[in-house]
Amino acid sequence: MPERNTVSELPTRVREVRKRRGLSQKALAELSGLSESYVAKLEQGNHGEVRVETVRKIAEALQVTTSLLIGGRGDTEQEAAPDRVVWEQTYRALLGRMQQPDEEPTVDGVADGLRALKPLLADNRYKELATLLPPLLRDAEALNGNGRAVRSRLLNATGWVLTQTRQFGMAEPTLDRAIDLADDRLDAAAAVNTRVWLHLRQGQLDQARTLATRWADDIEPRFSRATTTELALWGRLLLGISNAGVRDNRPGEAADAIRLARAAAAGIGHEALSDTSTTRTFGPVTVAMIAAENAAVLNQPDRVLAIAERIPADLPYAHSASRNRHRLDVASALLSMRKTNESFAVLQDLVRVSPEWLAKQRYAHDIVGRLVAKRKRKLSSEMRELADAVGLAY
Repeated sequence: MPERNTVSELPTRVREVRKRRGLSQKALAELSGLSESYVAKLEQGNHGEVRVETVRKIAEALQVTTSLLIGGRGDTEQEAAPDRVVWEQTYRALLGRMQQPDEEPTVDGVADGLRALKPLLADNRYKELATLLPPLLRDAEALNGNGRAVRSRLLNATGWVLTQTRQFGMAEPTLDRAIDLADDRLDAAAAVNTRVWLHLRQGQLDQARTLATRWADDIEPRFSRATTTELALWGRLLLGISNAGVRDNRPGEAADAIRLARAAAAGIGHEALSDTSTTRTFGPVTVAMIAAENAAVLNQPDRVLAIAERIPADLPYAHSASRNRHRLDVASALLSMRKTNESFAVLQDLVRVSPEWLAKQRYAHDIVGRLVAKRKRKLSSEMRELADAVGLAY
C-alpha cells in the first residue's frame, strides 16, 4: 500500500514555503506536475490523504526536503548529512583509508600544517579546511607512535570542525581518539572541552554536565600558581557546566559555574587561547558572552543587550564561532525588543563575514523565521537573500 501522510501542518507549510519562494499556486502546480486546483485544495486543507510521492514532487518544486513539509522540522541542532563531495576525503583519512605518502612525514611538518589551519579556523572557512585536513590527517597517522601531542591536537581541531558543521557521528570518535592520544592532561582537557560542546549541540545535557564537571574537578588549578592555559581550560569547562545547567533548568548550578569562570577569567585578565588546537579563547569577554547566552536561554532579551553593550568590538578572532554565536543572541534579543531593523542588520553582517558558519546554525534559521513571520508585506530581495543564506524554507 502506498505510504500516505495526514499531517495537519502540511497545508500551512506548503502555502508558506510557496509564498517564501515567490510562487503562485499556478506556478507551483506547473513545477510539480500537479493541477492548480489540486494545489489550491491542498493549501485549503481539503486534500484528504496525500501520498508521500506527491509531497515529494511539491518539495522538489519548492527546493526543500519532503520531511520538512510533512513535519520534520528537526531538532535545533539536528545532525547534517555530510556533503560527500566536500568531506569524503576527510572521512577516508579519519578511517585510515588514504594511501600513505612516499616521503615519511615528520612531527614538525604536521605541527606546521596544524598552525597553517588557524586562519581558516578563525574565519570558519570549512570548504578550505576540508581540502587541507585529509593529507594532514594522513601524515599524522603515519607518525605511528611518534608525535602523540600533535596528533591529539589535530584530531581535536578536526572534531571541532566536524561539530561546527553538525557532522556529529564522525565528530564523536574523532574527539574520543584525541582525548586518548593526548600525552598530557591539558591537551586532553582541550579535547574534552570540544567533546562537551558536542554534547551540548546534540542536546545531551546530562552527558555534557557530567563530563565537564569530572574534568573541571580533575584539573582545578591553584590560583596562586596557575598558568594562563590551566585557568583558561578550567574556565572553559565551567562554562560548559553553566551552558548545560541553564538549558536543563538548573539556574543555580549555572550561576555558580559562571561565577567561578568569571574568577578564572579575572585571574587571566584578558582573552587568551584556551587550547593550541583551535582559535577558542577564554577570558572576561568570553565569560560575558556566555552570560548573555544564558540570558537568551532564559528569555531575558534586555539583559542580553545590556551585556552586549559592554563587550568591545575589537576582539581577537573577531569572526570566531563564539563571537558569531553571541551576535545571534543579540539579533534574537533585538527582535524580541521589536528592534526589527537592527536585528536584520546584525544578521546581514553575519552573512557578509561568516556565510559558511551561518548556514550551519539552526538558531540563525529560527531567528530569520521569526523575522520573516513579522513581515506583512512581500519579502524584499534583501530578506530573501538572508533567508536563503540560513536555509529558511518558510
